[in-house]
Amino acid sequence: MNLQQVRKFLKTEFPQNTATVESVGNGEAVIHQQIDYHHLRPGDTVSGPTMMTVADCAIYVAIQGVIGPEPLAVTTNLNINFLRKPIKDRYIIGRASLIKVGKRLIIGEVKLYSQGMDEPVAFVTATYSVPPKQ
Repeated sequence: MNLQQVRKFLKTEFPQNTATVESVGNGEAVIHQQIDYHHLRPGDTVSGPTMMTVADCAIYVAIQGVIGPEPLAVTTNLNINFLRKPIKDRYIIGRASLIKVGKRLIIGEVKLYSQGMDEPVAFVTATYSVPPKQ
């Protein structure tokens, strides 16, 4: 799926998604999430669940770019390492790349950045299960 197809797919299948897909292709994807006060936790930092959501969405988009529209691809494992405090009023950017694309399992990684920071704020690995082709 190309960029426009992925955006349309997400709008149809996940209308509650608020992240913006910037690019998709070759087993990679870049998305960003605008941050507002709904995404913050005490201490004026971006909440862990927000960052996990961005990472999960970025890998999901990368997967769709490789295997085509498959709404039932599901996360089976997600591990996140928080590295530094994000900037509270900047986008969170997720840069995903797929490590292994198998018939039933797909493994990927995401580096999360706070807009304007060169170093990642979190590093994520995830495994997805893909339903068998009918």
